[in-house]
Amino acid sequence: MEIKTADYNVWTEGAVIHYEGTLRLSGTDAYQPILELMQGVLAEKPETVVLDLTQLEFLNSSGINLLAKFTIELRKLPDVKLKVLGSTRIPWQSKSLPNLQKLHKGVELSIT
Repeated sequence: MEIKTADYNVWTEGAVIHYEGTLRLSGTDAYQPILELMQGVLAEKPETVVLDLTQLEFLNSSGINLLAKFTIELRKLPDVKLKVLGSTRIPWQSKSLPNLQKLHKGVELSIT
């Protein structure tokens, strides 16, 4: 599955969800299609879900809220692990992504 616009691209490869570009959608409702894509991956009951954010240059507060809600949802599924990939070259990731570990102790975070 893929959601592609001029500003961003979100697509799945198995249980890996890739994010690329700039996500500045206005409010939670605008992020609903992306949430549905993410929940579609969960519906397959993978052992590990990977959020690959290494190519996501910008994510606004509504988008960060989306990641937080998804992380909290995964707490209810103890058999599913969450791995989050980030990049040190994108400043917001080093600041915001560690907060996901505060929401769910099982989050494996790799910012390289």
